[in-house]
Amino acid sequence: MQKDTFEISSPQLGNRRPVDVYLPDSYGTGRNRYPVVYMQDGQNLSDPAMAFAGNTWHLEEGLTWLAKHGVEPIVVGIHNTGVDRMNEYSPFKDPNNGGGKGSRYVRFLIDTVKPRIDTTYRTETDRARTVIAGSSMGGLISLYAFFRRPSPFGGAAVMSASVWFGGRKILRFVERSRRTGGRLYLDVGTSEGAGELRDTRTLNRALRGKGYREDALRYVEAQGHQHREADWAWRLPQALEFLLREG
Repeated sequence: MQKDTFEISSPQLGNRRPVDVYLPDSYGTGRNRYPVVYMQDGQNLSDPAMAFAGNTWHLEEGLTWLAKHGVEPIVVGIHNTGVDRMNEYSPFKDPNNGGGKGSRYVRFLIDTVKPRIDTTYRTETDRARTVIAGSSMGGLISLYAFFRRPSPFGGAAVMSASVWFGGRKILRFVERSRRTGGRLYLDVGTSEGAGELRDTRTLNRALRGKGYREDALRYVEAQGHQHREADWAWRLPQALEFLLREG
């Protein structure tokens, strides 16, 4: 697996951050184009020296599993900015935690990051082959980006999303949004707490109520899993296989 890293400026947010690009092993052996997964909290994906508390998503192992199952994406890990992470990953303000820069952050992904990736690498640019993914607050902003129109993301991995943030306004946002085509993967660990489990079940019901069925929505309650990178790492390959499998 080849990893490229570059820094990118955000005119939407007035800051800079690193971006890591993970290329499949087959990337250098042909001229094929590849689907793309845009992942939040990019510094947590593979390097213990950079990851939160040294815990990573073990991305290389996950991509190896995916390749054996016929799915080879380019993964783009957008680093968070530390102190401003919650502000950028929150589409709505929270009375106790602030936030509310989520719309500008999504514009940064769409108008700045994605064009850079598409012009630099051999990507499949159609919406069905473009996925956004994240956990916790990263899961919240990924869900928002999927429904925010217009959206280039035809799939979203929404893992242990912080539905609680901003008084659960994301639930009302989803209910009021137009149903959009594509696939959604939604999950929660059963050991993340009663509130997290309740909120995710409510979100699942809201999505089912919008008409998302088994072919477009996979919902997982992972037994015994907690709110941590090790458990998200275990679930990520199956999530991406569902979102990117053809047919």
